[in-house]
Amino acid sequence: MSNLARFNPFSELREPFSDDFFKGFTLRPVYRLMEGEPQMRLDLSEDDKNFFVKAEIPGVKKEDIKVSVDGNQVCVSAEVKKEKEQKEGAKFIRSERYYGSVSRSFTLDEGVDQAASSAKYEDGVLQLTLPKKPNGQSRMLKIA
Repeated sequence: MSNLARFNPFSELREPFSDDFFKGFTLRPVYRLMEGEPQMRLDLSEDDKNFFVKAEIPGVKKEDIKVSVDGNQVCVSAEVKKEKEQKEGAKFIRSERYYGSVSRSFTLDEGVDQAASSAKYEDGVLQLTLPKKPNGQSRMLKIA
């Protein structure tokens, strides 16, 4: 008549590999097979005259990449389209698609000369050369 069970908080110390410990292990390998959203990785460097940006955007066509520079604000965006099909004979076994966009925006320390900026896309890597504005030097203000 009594279906009460006693709770022992120290039972896990005695039996660390109980049934709850292995719960969910069967689902973890499935997550490794699923591809997540693509991300854009950036490297930013500078010398005395230029800022250099390297952005990894694999699998994107050159026409689908947009770069905008407004003062010292830089925005890189791309339309990503991934399609993967597996066929067996005349019927589909699996078809996966991803359509979306990725973008990164960042602010530089100095203004950028937009007219002299250049961009090159090769082997999934976008390379930007952003010359610093000659009049964009910062100056200290005197406090009155």
